[in-house]
Amino acid sequence: MAIKPLFDKVVIKAIEKSDTTESGIVLPGAAQEKPQLAEVIAVGPGGIIDGKETVMQVKVGDKVLYSKYAGSEFKIDGQEVVIVRQADILAIVE
Repeated sequence: MAIKPLFDKVVIKAIEKSDTTESGIVLPGAAQEKPQLAEVIAVGPGGIIDGKETVMQVKVGDKVLYSKYAGSEFKIDGQEVVIVRQADILAIVE
C-alpha cells in the first residue's frame, strides 16, 4: 500500500536500536527507549499551512531525528510507521 501524506506531514519509519548494550546486557522491550532516529518513507507536498508558505526540507530516504512524543503511530502492511509534521523533525542526519 502506498502512503501519500497531506500538507506538511512526513511518514517515517523508526530505525531500531540493538536490544543489547555495549557491555552485552540484553534489554527487555519495556526497558528500551523509543527510538528517535528514523528514515523518511514519504513526504507531503507542503504548500500554504496556517497562512504561511511551507517548503518541505526533507526527502524520501533521509535519516532524521524527531521529537520524542511527536506524531501518530500506525501499522500499515505489517510495518510500523509514524506520521509527523515537518516541524517535529529536529535534524537531518548525514
